[in-house]
Amino acid sequence: MEDDHGSGGSSSNLDTGKADRSVWLMKCPLLVAKSWQAHPPSDPLPLAKVILSLDPLQSDESSSLQFKMEMAGTETGNVPKSFSLNMFKDFVPMCVFSEASQGKVSMEGKVEHKFDMKPHSENLEMYGKLCRERTNKSMVKNRQIQVIDNDRGVHMRPMPGMVGLISSTSKEKKKVAPVKQSDVKRTRRDRGELEDIMFKLFERQPNWALKQLVQETDQPAQFLKEILNELCVYNKRGTNQGTYELKPEYKKSVEDTGGE
Repeated sequence: MEDDHGSGGSSSNLDTGKADRSVWLMKCPLLVAKSWQAHPPSDPLPLAKVILSLDPLQSDESSSLQFKMEMAGTETGNVPKSFSLNMFKDFVPMCVFSEASQGKVSMEGKVEHKFDMKPHSENLEMYGKLCRERTNKSMVKNRQIQVIDNDRGVHMRPMPGMVGLISSTSKEKKKVAPVKQSDVKRTRRDRGELEDIMFKLFERQPNWALKQLVQETDQPAQFLKEILNELCVYNKRGTNQGTYELKPEYKKSVEDTGGE
Protein backbone atom coordinates (compact mmCIF):
# COMPACT_ATOMS: atom_id res chain seq x y z
CA MET A 1 0.00 0.00 0.00
CA GLU A 2 1.57 3.32 -1.11
CA ASP A 3 1.85 6.35 1.16
CA ASP A 4 0.15 9.38 -0.44
CA HIS A 5 0.98 11.83 2.35
CA GLY A 6 4.22 13.17 0.85
CA SER A 7 4.87 16.91 0.76
CA GLY A 8 4.41 17.12 -3.00
CA GLY A 9 1.52 14.70 -3.42
CA SER A 10 -2.04 14.56 -2.20
CA SER A 11 -4.06 12.50 0.24
CA SER A 12 -7.72 11.61 0.22
CA ASN A 13 -8.44 14.53 2.59
CA LEU A 14 -5.90 17.22 1.66
CA ASP A 15 -4.25 18.15 -1.64
CA THR A 16 -0.71 19.38 -0.93
CA GLY A 17 0.48 19.71 -4.52
CA LYS A 18 0.91 23.50 -4.12
CA ALA A 19 2.22 23.43 -0.57
CA ASP A 20 5.62 24.92 -1.50
CA ARG A 21 4.18 27.82 -3.50
CA SER A 22 4.79 31.32 -2.07
CA VAL A 23 1.70 33.47 -1.61
CA TRP A 24 0.98 36.97 -0.26
CA LEU A 25 -1.48 37.70 2.53
CA MET A 26 -3.16 41.10 2.30
CA LYS A 27 -5.42 42.86 4.79
CA CYS A 28 -7.71 45.11 2.77
CA PRO A 29 -10.40 47.67 3.73
CA LEU A 30 -14.01 46.54 3.78
CA LEU A 31 -14.95 48.68 0.78
CA VAL A 32 -12.25 46.97 -1.33
CA ALA A 33 -13.37 43.50 -0.23
CA LYS A 34 -17.00 44.28 -1.12
CA SER A 35 -15.95 45.65 -4.51
CA TRP A 36 -14.01 42.47 -5.32
CA GLN A 37 -16.79 40.19 -4.11
CA ALA A 38 -19.24 41.98 -6.40
CA HIS A 39 -16.95 41.40 -9.39
CA PRO A 40 -18.54 38.76 -11.71
CA PRO A 41 -16.42 35.57 -11.87
CA SER A 42 -17.03 35.40 -15.61
CA ASP A 43 -15.47 38.85 -16.18
CA PRO A 44 -11.94 38.30 -17.59
CA LEU A 45 -10.73 41.80 -16.64
CA PRO A 46 -8.33 41.99 -13.65
CA LEU A 47 -9.52 43.36 -10.33
CA ALA A 48 -6.41 45.45 -9.74
CA LYS A 49 -2.70 45.66 -10.53
CA VAL A 50 0.31 45.91 -8.20
CA ILE A 51 3.12 48.33 -9.06
CA LEU A 52 6.53 47.60 -7.53
CA SER A 53 9.00 50.50 -7.21
CA LEU A 54 12.68 49.95 -6.38
CA ASP A 55 15.11 52.65 -5.23
CA PRO A 56 18.61 51.57 -6.42
CA LEU A 57 20.32 54.14 -4.18
CA GLN A 58 19.21 52.44 -0.96
CA SER A 59 21.33 49.54 0.24
CA ASP A 60 18.60 47.96 2.33
CA GLU A 61 16.49 45.95 -0.10
CA SER A 62 13.41 45.74 2.12
CA SER A 63 13.22 49.51 2.67
CA SER A 64 13.89 50.31 -0.98
CA LEU A 65 10.84 48.33 -2.16
CA GLN A 66 7.55 50.20 -2.41
CA PHE A 67 4.27 48.53 -3.36
CA LYS A 68 1.25 50.33 -4.78
CA MET A 69 -2.07 48.82 -5.86
CA GLU A 70 -4.31 50.45 -8.44
CA MET A 71 -7.93 49.36 -8.68
CA ALA A 72 -9.38 48.44 -12.06
CA GLY A 73 -11.53 51.58 -12.06
CA THR A 74 -14.98 49.95 -12.01
CA GLU A 75 -15.78 51.21 -8.51
CA THR A 76 -18.42 53.89 -8.02
CA GLY A 77 -18.57 56.83 -5.62
CA ASN A 78 -15.59 58.15 -3.66
CA VAL A 79 -13.78 54.80 -3.48
CA PRO A 80 -10.01 55.43 -3.61
CA LYS A 81 -8.40 54.16 -6.80
CA SER A 82 -4.86 53.78 -5.42
CA PHE A 83 -3.63 52.13 -2.23
CA SER A 84 -0.24 51.87 -0.55
CA LEU A 85 0.83 48.38 0.54
CA ASN A 86 2.91 48.19 3.71
CA MET A 87 4.92 44.97 3.70
CA PHE A 88 5.73 42.94 6.81
CA LYS A 89 8.09 39.98 7.00
CA ASP A 90 7.99 39.48 10.77
CA PHE A 91 4.80 37.47 11.34
CA VAL A 92 3.67 34.04 12.48
CA PRO A 93 4.19 31.40 9.74
CA MET A 94 0.90 30.74 7.96
CA CYS A 95 -0.49 28.65 5.11
CA VAL A 96 -3.45 29.24 2.81
CA PHE A 97 -6.14 26.59 2.29
CA SER A 98 -9.12 26.40 -0.05
CA GLU A 99 -12.22 24.23 -0.14
CA ALA A 100 -14.05 23.33 -3.34
CA SER A 101 -17.80 22.96 -3.63
CA GLN A 102 -17.34 19.17 -3.61
CA GLY A 103 -15.69 19.41 -0.18
CA LYS A 104 -12.12 18.85 -1.37
CA VAL A 105 -9.55 20.81 0.69
CA SER A 106 -6.32 22.01 -0.94
CA MET A 107 -3.24 23.75 0.40
CA GLU A 108 -2.59 26.76 -1.83
CA GLY A 109 0.83 27.74 -0.46
CA LYS A 110 2.84 29.34 2.33
CA VAL A 111 2.55 33.03 3.20
CA GLU A 112 5.80 34.75 2.22
CA HIS A 113 4.81 38.40 2.77
CA LYS A 114 2.01 40.14 4.65
CA PHE A 115 0.60 43.47 3.49
CA ASP A 116 -1.65 46.12 5.00
CA MET A 117 -3.55 48.36 2.60
CA LYS A 118 -4.19 52.05 3.19
CA PRO A 119 -5.32 54.85 0.85
CA HIS A 120 -2.46 56.32 -1.16
CA SER A 121 -1.45 59.92 -0.44
CA GLU A 122 -2.90 61.02 -3.76
CA ASN A 123 -6.34 59.71 -2.71
CA LEU A 124 -6.60 61.20 0.78
CA GLU A 125 -9.07 63.87 -0.32
CA MET A 126 -11.30 61.25 -1.95
CA TYR A 127 -11.04 59.04 1.14
CA GLY A 128 -11.98 61.99 3.34
CA LYS A 129 -15.18 62.48 1.30
CA LEU A 130 -15.97 58.78 1.67
CA CYS A 131 -15.56 58.99 5.45
CA ARG A 132 -17.86 62.01 5.61
CA GLU A 133 -20.50 60.19 3.55
CA ARG A 134 -20.39 57.17 5.84
CA THR A 135 -20.52 59.40 8.94
CA ASN A 136 -23.55 61.32 7.67
CA LYS A 137 -25.25 58.05 6.78
CA SER A 138 -24.63 56.60 10.24
CA MET A 139 -26.08 59.75 11.86
CA VAL A 140 -29.47 59.28 10.18
CA LYS A 141 -31.98 58.04 12.75
CA ASN A 142 -34.36 55.36 11.53
CA ARG A 143 -36.44 55.26 14.70
CA GLN A 144 -39.87 56.85 14.69
CA ILE A 145 -41.93 58.12 17.62
CA GLN A 146 -45.66 57.56 17.48
CA VAL A 147 -47.92 59.61 19.75
CA ILE A 148 -51.00 57.72 21.03
CA ASP A 149 -54.00 59.98 21.54
CA ASN A 150 -56.87 59.21 23.95
CA ASP A 151 -55.19 56.08 25.21
CA ARG A 152 -56.47 56.57 28.77
CA GLY A 153 -53.64 54.42 30.10
CA VAL A 154 -54.87 51.17 28.55
CA HIS A 155 -51.37 50.03 27.58
CA MET A 156 -50.04 50.80 31.08
CA ARG A 157 -52.61 48.68 32.91
CA PRO A 158 -51.49 45.24 34.20
CA MET A 159 -52.60 42.29 32.12
CA PRO A 160 -55.04 39.70 33.58
CA GLY A 161 -53.23 37.30 35.88
CA MET A 162 -50.43 39.76 36.72
CA VAL A 163 -52.18 41.66 39.52
CA GLY A 164 -51.17 39.18 42.21
CA LEU A 165 -47.56 39.24 41.03
CA ILE A 166 -47.14 42.95 41.67
CA SER A 167 -46.24 43.83 45.25
CA SER A 168 -47.91 46.94 46.68
CA THR A 169 -45.74 47.26 49.80
CA SER A 170 -42.33 48.84 49.72
CA LYS A 171 -40.93 46.29 52.20
CA GLU A 172 -41.39 43.45 49.72
CA LYS A 173 -39.61 45.27 46.95
CA LYS A 174 -36.16 43.92 46.32
CA LYS A 175 -33.34 46.34 45.97
CA VAL A 176 -31.75 46.11 42.56
CA ALA A 177 -27.98 46.35 42.73
CA PRO A 178 -26.66 49.03 40.38
CA VAL A 179 -24.80 47.60 37.41
CA LYS A 180 -21.23 48.80 37.15
CA GLN A 181 -20.23 50.30 33.84
CA SER A 182 -17.34 47.85 33.57
CA ASP A 183 -19.78 44.91 33.95
CA VAL A 184 -21.94 45.98 31.01
CA LYS A 185 -21.30 43.84 27.94
CA ARG A 186 -20.81 46.20 25.04
CA THR A 187 -21.83 45.20 21.53
CA ARG A 188 -19.33 45.77 18.74
CA ARG A 189 -20.30 48.19 16.01
CA ASP A 190 -19.54 47.67 12.34
CA ARG A 191 -15.84 48.36 11.81
CA GLY A 192 -16.42 50.96 9.09
CA GLU A 193 -19.07 52.73 11.16
CA LEU A 194 -16.77 52.83 14.21
CA GLU A 195 -13.94 54.29 12.11
CA ASP A 196 -16.26 57.08 10.99
CA ILE A 197 -17.19 57.84 14.60
CA MET A 198 -13.49 57.89 15.56
CA PHE A 199 -12.69 60.39 12.81
CA LYS A 200 -15.57 62.53 14.03
CA LEU A 201 -14.22 62.47 17.60
CA PHE A 202 -10.71 63.44 16.47
CA GLU A 203 -12.24 66.37 14.61
CA ARG A 204 -13.53 67.58 17.98
CA GLN A 205 -10.14 67.29 19.70
CA PRO A 206 -6.75 65.92 18.55
CA ASN A 207 -5.89 63.77 21.60
CA TRP A 208 -7.96 61.14 23.40
CA ALA A 209 -7.29 58.68 26.21
CA LEU A 210 -8.56 55.12 25.80
CA LYS A 211 -10.93 55.49 28.75
CA GLN A 212 -12.48 58.59 27.20
CA LEU A 213 -12.99 56.84 23.86
CA VAL A 214 -14.64 53.85 25.58
CA GLN A 215 -17.13 56.23 27.22
CA GLU A 216 -17.75 58.18 23.99
CA THR A 217 -18.23 55.16 21.71
CA ASP A 218 -19.58 52.60 24.23
CA GLN A 219 -17.35 49.96 22.62
CA PRO A 220 -15.18 47.19 24.14
CA ALA A 221 -11.72 48.45 25.03
CA GLN A 222 -9.94 45.62 23.21
CA PHE A 223 -11.89 46.27 20.00
CA LEU A 224 -11.10 49.99 20.27
CA LYS A 225 -7.39 49.21 20.66
CA GLU A 226 -7.43 47.29 17.36
CA ILE A 227 -8.91 50.31 15.57
CA LEU A 228 -6.57 52.75 17.34
CA ASN A 229 -3.48 50.73 16.38
CA GLU A 230 -4.45 51.13 12.72
CA LEU A 231 -5.51 54.80 12.75
CA CYS A 232 -3.48 56.40 15.55
CA VAL A 233 -0.15 56.69 17.30
CA TYR A 234 0.18 56.38 21.09
CA ASN A 235 2.02 59.15 22.95
CA LYS A 236 4.30 57.53 25.52
CA ARG A 237 5.84 60.82 26.71
CA GLY A 238 5.41 64.56 26.52
CA THR A 239 2.47 66.79 27.35
CA ASN A 240 0.01 64.38 25.71
CA GLN A 241 1.38 61.28 27.43
CA GLY A 242 -1.08 58.40 27.59
CA THR A 243 -3.28 59.62 24.74
CA TYR A 244 -3.86 58.70 21.11
CA GLU A 245 -3.70 60.96 18.08
CA LEU A 246 -4.30 60.30 14.38
CA LYS A 247 -1.46 59.19 12.13
CA PRO A 248 -0.21 61.91 9.75
CA GLU A 249 -1.85 60.33 6.69
CA TYR A 250 -5.27 60.45 8.39
CA LYS A 251 -4.76 63.88 9.98
CA LYS A 252 -4.79 65.48 6.55
CA SER A 253 -8.19 64.04 5.63
CA VAL A 254 -9.64 65.09 9.01
CA GLU A 255 -8.25 68.63 8.64
CA ASP A 256 -9.78 68.84 5.16
CA THR A 257 -13.07 67.74 6.64
CA GLY A 258 -12.91 70.43 9.30
CA GLY A 259 -12.06 73.05 6.72
CA GLU A 260 -15.23 72.35 4.82
